[in-house]
Amino acid sequence: MSKSSSRASWRAQLSPVGIAIGCLGCIVITASSVYTALKLGALPWPTIFTSIVALFLLRAFGHRSLNEANVTQIVMSAGSMVAGGLAFTIPGIWMLGLADEVSWVEMLVVALAGTLLGLVCTALIRRRFVEESGLEYPIGTAAAETLIATRTGGAMGRRLFGSMGLAGLWCVARDALGWMPSLFLQLPIPGVSFAIYNSPQMLSMGYLAGGIGVLFWFAGAIFGNFGLVVGGSAAGLWDVTTAQGIVSSLGMGLMMGSGLGVVLKDILPHAAALLRGRGAFAGEAEGEKDDAGDLRSRRDFGALALMVAAAALLVCIGLGLGPAVTVVVVLLAFVTTVMSAQSVGQTGIDPMEIFGLIVLLAVAAFSDATQVQLFYVAGVVAVACGLAGDVMSDFKTGKIIGSSPRAMWVGQAVGALLGTVVAVAVLVTLASAYGTDAFGAGKMFVSTQASVVATMVSGIPSIPGFVVGLLAGIALYWTGLPAMMFGLGVYLPIYMSLTASLGGLAKWAYGRVCAARGHAENAEENGTVVASGILGGESIVGVVIALVSVATGGVAG
Repeated sequence: MSKSSSRASWRAQLSPVGIAIGCLGCIVITASSVYTALKLGALPWPTIFTSIVALFLLRAFGHRSLNEANVTQIVMSAGSMVAGGLAFTIPGIWMLGLADEVSWVEMLVVALAGTLLGLVCTALIRRRFVEESGLEYPIGTAAAETLIATRTGGAMGRRLFGSMGLAGLWCVARDALGWMPSLFLQLPIPGVSFAIYNSPQMLSMGYLAGGIGVLFWFAGAIFGNFGLVVGGSAAGLWDVTTAQGIVSSLGMGLMMGSGLGVVLKDILPHAAALLRGRGAFAGEAEGEKDDAGDLRSRRDFGALALMVAAAALLVCIGLGLGPAVTVVVVLLAFVTTVMSAQSVGQTGIDPMEIFGLIVLLAVAAFSDATQVQLFYVAGVVAVACGLAGDVMSDFKTGKIIGSSPRAMWVGQAVGALLGTVVAVAVLVTLASAYGTDAFGAGKMFVSTQASVVATMVSGIPSIPGFVVGLLAGIALYWTGLPAMMFGLGVYLPIYMSLTASLGGLAKWAYGRVCAARGHAENAEENGTVVASGILGGESIVGVVIALVSVATGGVAG
């Protein structure tokens, strides 16, 4: 293949029509994502929704390529995670009564710096986490199944869209009509939020993750909640409040240690290969050779280096954090995006604000940064990690259906950069319209994650717990055990972990039944398609409900 035909291949997937559709969709999806994150304290992945919309709109213009539809949806959805990174951190400044110390310009700098770092880091780790690892990336897999089903139709299509429709109706009954509670079977256990989460999406994530990963996820939840909180307080070792601080610190340490383990064991040994030109986009989709060879790889690496330099200048000068803090933020942004890529690959969950908190606390430990600047640090890292989760899931979709990594990455860059402007504009508009005192627990915009960041600005609740978790995370990962999953179980509310574990149990039971009936060869494919549809149904309806709310002004209460 010639150099010109190689370029034409990836550029055909990033068509002018696709870019235009993607940018228009990006504005709408990003705006609704800001609202959803602030109002509901959650952010459904819009990927399935945007995949279907992109394919439908492209076909209206006579374009039927699944790869073009995939790249178009990437442009459309990229800004949503930028919106999440901002919404999960910046409102904490207002909750502490520091609204006069932050401007829209600084918010834009935070979003732009995080976006640049997220794009760079994912370009560097794509091959390791998507091409070479066995990570599932349930969101990306679900998006690929959706696109494939629109082409193949038949029984697979009926399973996918049937399960998607049922999950969507369930979500409407729960969120729009209020016919069902969000939590079932709640038990009044001090310090433990025991319940089953009424979320088909969470069940499907557990199903898609399955196996040993879900076991470690559940084990972490049992250890953290019943071992440390219930058992420790019953034994008189500490009170419930202290136990909760230990658990959150241990969970953050485990996740941080797992990320460091990935860097030490899997990333650094490959750094020399990156520098030799085997880097970000070497080898296009489906084995397509990059005929520009080393020259193009060197150009890629040079462009990425310029993006890192630009992000560093924004952090250092734009946010006034100084050279030393800037170096720490950039380096830890790389570590935490690795953690994000692993977390999303295993569970479909991207606790971006937790990664932002980890770096915030590291900066607070050695610098004299102000409280507002610490929020900026968390915001930069949360945006980078949120975007990383989205980018890596999209790379997984592309690997399955054969999209060009270069086209996907460029699409992410277009959508993410547009999303930075839209997300900041919407956040500032909401704060101006309703006042900064409308953000916080029990208020119009609950901003749950930002509330957590605000309470953590004063420091890690338990330094010993964090250190133990850090060392344990490195050790567990080094021995091949899923430390990130165990850390998520320790940190997340038990109702989320319990529900995901039920999804994993359902996968095991379904496999046993299929094996007993002699249909084991079809169990994996059928189960993945149905779980993908369930995951997509709730994601789509979550975005649609947010869009309707924004369009009708339904923000009261």
